[in-house]
Amino acid sequence: MRRRGRIVSYFAVAVGREGDEWEAAEVDLDAVADVEDAAEVMREAFPDADLTLLFVDADDEYLTVMRLDNGDDLRTFGSDAEYASQSRLGEALLGDLEPEDTEEIDTEDEESISARPTELDAEPVGEADVLGDLGVPGSTLLALCAKEGMMPSDVVSEVAKAIGFTEALEDATGS
Repeated sequence: MRRRGRIVSYFAVAVGREGDEWEAAEVDLDAVADVEDAAEVMREAFPDADLTLLFVDADDEYLTVMRLDNGDDLRTFGSDAEYASQSRLGEALLGDLEPEDTEEIDTEDEESISARPTELDAEPVGEADVLGDLGVPGSTLLALCAKEGMMPSDVVSEVAKAIGFTEALEDATGS
């Protein structure tokens, strides 16, 4: 088991939508002490956005997805509760969240981006359905996070394709 504070690297990108237009920008979360600080970073990145998403990839192992609608109503999903115990940033973003009840996620009549896992090796926290109304149901997000060989950056790319902000993401990340 890793000791607290081992995670030293993260990559964070905010994605904002105003009307039908998407923009993305890398953001710095070094000063973030709690979810409200993260929400403020999101608001500052895209002050006029009707929807802002934040994706945090920590050490190519953990993914956090945060969502603000019209600058309010912060919702968060974390791929694994372990991230909160592994870093200061993980604690700030996920520390107050409860584990996701994966038994309640509706998997019937949903098309998945990828094959569904038979069981999760991680303990997801927060709201897996955070992107559900955008075309990525909770079951799909969980399946992507659990799929063997999928890195958090791969999950973000798949989500970007499904929602329609791939070009903005590529412009922001240079990939």
